[in-house]
Amino acid sequence: MSSLHKSRIADFQDVLKEPSIALEKLRELSFSGIPCEGGLRCLCWKILLNYLPLERASWTSILAKQRELYAQFLREMIIQPGIAKANMGVSREDVTFEDHPLNPNPDSRWNTYFKDNEVLLQIDKDVRRLCPDISFFQRATEYPCLLILDPQNEFETLRKRVEQTTLKSQTVARNRSGVTNMSSPQKNSAPSSLNEYEVLPNGCEAHWEVVERILFIYAKLNPGIAYVQGMNEIVGPLYYTFATDPNSEWKEHAEADTFFCFTNLMAEIRDNFIKSLDDSQCGITYKMEKVYSTLKDKDVELYLKLQEQNIKPQFFAFRWLTLLLSQEFLLPDVIRIWDSLFADDNRFDFLLLVCCAMLMLIREQLLEGDFTVNMRLLQDYPITDVCQILQKAKELQDSK
Repeated sequence: MSSLHKSRIADFQDVLKEPSIALEKLRELSFSGIPCEGGLRCLCWKILLNYLPLERASWTSILAKQRELYAQFLREMIIQPGIAKANMGVSREDVTFEDHPLNPNPDSRWNTYFKDNEVLLQIDKDVRRLCPDISFFQRATEYPCLLILDPQNEFETLRKRVEQTTLKSQTVARNRSGVTNMSSPQKNSAPSSLNEYEVLPNGCEAHWEVVERILFIYAKLNPGIAYVQGMNEIVGPLYYTFATDPNSEWKEHAEADTFFCFTNLMAEIRDNFIKSLDDSQCGITYKMEKVYSTLKDKDVELYLKLQEQNIKPQFFAFRWLTLLLSQEFLLPDVIRIWDSLFADDNRFDFLLLVCCAMLMLIREQLLEGDFTVNMRLLQDYPITDVCQILQKAKELQDSK
């Protein structure tokens, strides 16, 4: 470890040990990258995402309160409905005139159950293929959720719900428009995602199952947006960071802590996932156009070339912005980018500058390439040095 790196770690430790955290100082340090040693990144992200307050004295009580609240969500939204479903239909009295499986009433508990299953199957499909370049999400967590895996609890878990024949018979996809498409898997030549990874034996659960639970609870608590494909790519790096914390006391609560940090982050970016807001000032279309207007200010020649080739920002910047670049780089690099995004006061204004920097750093290739070559460049971004990209984005920010 270099003396410079040791010095940076000491700087972080000095800021974090104060009774009241100096937020501006923490942001300034974090913007240049947070060391992973000693769980520094996990702690800084929790502060920067407004999960932990600046007053250290209140951390213990707030964490205990939030983690108990999450346990309550598990009881109310997974365990209790699972018990009810396990008991449903045991006797004829359970299927009443008012509430039966074919009841179209939206308040019917059967109707709610079936709607939840549609959301759950889409989540399940997406989380099973999370970060395929690493094996982390398929490995067993050291801290399986005891509330869910308690052998004394006889209820239908999310795992059991997904395994139901009724779920296996259909493939469900819900896009940003809120449209649910259902088709028979027999029509697809690709293998079903249900078989991509073996489910671990009883008493164990993989990290992807923990992420599935987080997203399902989020969808239940936020019915207006529920779950949209891509949210799995936002929660993945958060959970990975917290679940690999070297401090086992923090790592044990990675699920609850991830849920609340994800919820706070989604509060800032959820408009990207709501199609009806696309053309509003808070929508994704406005942000994509802002990337191009910034490029026009900084590099008009490149801007005109992309315009001439009719390369619209929707073709590439939609994914860059919506998923916070989580699909463009390897996970460690995504995490490094997120250090800077979370640390910036106007964090998603900085994201626009990062996207603009990405274009400018490959300007020579883009100016020489035709439409096909340039689209390939933008959809499979060639530069892997994210520090170079962040440095360029900072230069753009400073030159405003």
